[in-house]
Amino acid sequence: MPERDVPEAVGRRLTEARRALADGRAEEAGERYAALLAEAERHGLVPEQAAALLGLGDCALESGELDAARGNFEQAEERLSGETLPVRVPAVRGRAVAHYLAGEIRYAVHLLESALDELDRDGPHDPDALLHLYTAVIGPYMDLGAHARAAQAAEFALALAPRATDPALVARTHRAVARTLLAEGRYAEADASLAEAAGLYRRLGLRTELANCHWMRGYVHAQAGELERAETELRQALEMLAQTRAALYRSQAAVELADVLHRRGRPAEAAALLDGVLGDFSAERGALHAAAAHRLLGIIAEDADETDSAEEHYVRALSLLERAGAATDLADLCRLLGDLFRRTGRTEAALDAYRTGLGHRATPGTTTLGPAPAGPPF
Repeated sequence: MPERDVPEAVGRRLTEARRALADGRAEEAGERYAALLAEAERHGLVPEQAAALLGLGDCALESGELDAARGNFEQAEERLSGETLPVRVPAVRGRAVAHYLAGEIRYAVHLLESALDELDRDGPHDPDALLHLYTAVIGPYMDLGAHARAAQAAEFALALAPRATDPALVARTHRAVARTLLAEGRYAEADASLAEAAGLYRRLGLRTELANCHWMRGYVHAQAGELERAETELRQALEMLAQTRAALYRSQAAVELADVLHRRGRPAEAAALLDGVLGDFSAERGALHAAAAHRLLGIIAEDADETDSAEEHYVRALSLLERAGAATDLADLCRLLGDLFRRTGRTEAALDAYRTGLGHRATPGTTTLGPAPAGPPF
C-alpha cells in the first residue's frame, strides 16, 4: 500500500473497531485495536496510536481489566502530550473511570477536578471536553457523599449538552444526571432522563451502554419501591451484558438484582446470585459493589439469626468502603454494624461503630475534597 494511503486505511479500520466495540464485541474490538496500534506505530501515526490506545482502554474497561485499561489510557495521554487539554481529555476521563471502578474514588475526583481547573484557567473552553469531565465526576461525587457538588456538576453538564457534538456523550450525560435526580427523590424525572439516554444509545447501536441504562432504570424503580418493574429491567440488563461479555458491569448489575430479590421476599435466591458473582470483585476491582454484596449477605444472615456470619460480612464491607472513601454507604453500614453489636450486648463496640459512621457523615465533601472546581465559562 502506498504510504499516502495508510492514514485513510487506518481510519477505516478504526471505524470498524469502534463498531465492534459498540456491538458489544469487546474481544474482537481489542484485537482490531491492537493490530491498528502496531500499524500506526510502524508508520509513525501518533494521533492514530492514541486513538487505538483509547479504544484498547475502553475494551479493557468493558471486560473489567482495570489495570490494563489504566495503562492504555496513560499511554494514550503520553502520545498526546503535545496536544491541548481538550484533545487529551478522553484519556484523562478514561484513566479516572478506571480508578473509580477500582474503588479509588478520591483519586478519580482529583484527576477530573484538576483537568476542570486547568480548562477553566488556560482554555480552550471546549464543550465536549467540559462535558466529558462534568459527566464523569457526578458518580464519584455521589459516592463520596458530596451531593451538592454532584448536583452542581449535573447542572453544568445539562447546560453544556446542547453545545456538544457527540450524541453518545450527551446520552452519557443524561444517564449520569439521573443519579442526582434520584438522590433528590425525583424518580419520574430520573426515569425520563434514562429513557432519553436509552433512546440515543439505541439509535447509535451502543449495546453495552443501552444495557447499563436498563440497569440504572432498574435501580430507579427499586428506589421508588416498584420492585416488579425493577426486576424486569435488571434481568434485561443482565441478559444484554452477558451477551456483550461486559463481565464487571454484569456482576455489578447482579448485586442490584439480588437486592431487589431480597426485598421481594426471596433471600435464598438473592444469596445464591451474590455467591455467584462475589468472586468477580476485589478491593481493586468493583470495590463498591463488592461491599454492597457483603452488606446484603450480612442482612440476609442476620435475618436468619446467623450473627457471626452477618458480622463477618459487615466487617468485610466496612474495610472495602473505608478504603474507597464512600461516605454515605459507609455511614449506613456503620449503622447496621452498630445495631448488630447493640442487639448482641456489645455496647462499647456499637458506640464505636456509630461514632465511625457519624464521622463520615460530618459535612461530606467539604473538609476532604478542597474547593470545588470553577464552573464553565457560560
